[in-house]
Amino acid sequence: MQIFLNGKTRELSSDTTVAGLMALLELRTEIVAVEVNEGLVARSRREEHALCEGDRVEIVTLVGGG
Repeated sequence: MQIFLNGKTRELSSDTTVAGLMALLELRTEIVAVEVNEGLVARSRREEHALCEGDRVEIVTLVGGG
């Protein structure tokens, strides 16, 4: 299936969840926020939130500093 990840097209298998996408991208789950179709996906729901054809996913890394 095809999704849009941070504005770019990405091909994934049809059974990919948000957690699976994060693992594929090798992201540390505790330092990112994930939106699917402009709705925030809670950390507790990432394993069960299945992605669908055409979903728009935004992943934002939290950065500290001063």
